Amino acid sequence: MLHQGRYLTFRVDTIERADGSRGTRDIVGHPGAVAILAIDNEDRVLLVRQFRVAIGDVLLEVPAGTLDVLADGSIEDPELAAPRELEEETGMRAGSWRLIASFWTAPGFASELMHLYLATDLRPADGELLGPDEDEHLLLERMPWRDAVAAAERGELRDAKTILALLWLARLRG
Repeated sequence: MLHQGRYLTFRVDTIERADGSRGTRDIVGHPGAVAILAIDNEDRVLLVRQFRVAIGDVLLEVPAGTLDVLADGSIEDPELAAPRELEEETGMRAGSWRLIASFWTAPGFASELMHLYLATDLRPADGELLGPDEDEHLLLERMPWRDAVAAAERGELRDAKTILALLWLARLRG
């Protein structure tokens, strides 16, 4: 173990190849994440625009977030994390949830398993509203779903989870 951060770990693993030789692999440990394909009552996709430090640029993305590591070391249930992240990032709650897919984001070097949910029957959150994390500065945008799919196909959306979510939506809508 090289470093253990707030939710990421960095380690070097020794591996044995089929020929018996040994090598090393740099591995990023990640608790997993959720992404939400949220569709409002006007058939628009909810997207958030945010600056991403790692790439030094602003991306337009579906709402998403990392699963919490709980005090006992266990990982938050994705079915509980998805509604929290939707509310924190968009101020909305969904009446209907469906798991679309779970996928490894970068299995060559990271253990992040992302769970993609479809959220519909949206309504503004009421009562005590969950807001974005203190380091998140998000701008909510709504885009007709066909326009969002077309933007992904034209390469205007560059976030993998968002592209995947929109291509799934195009497939679901047939």
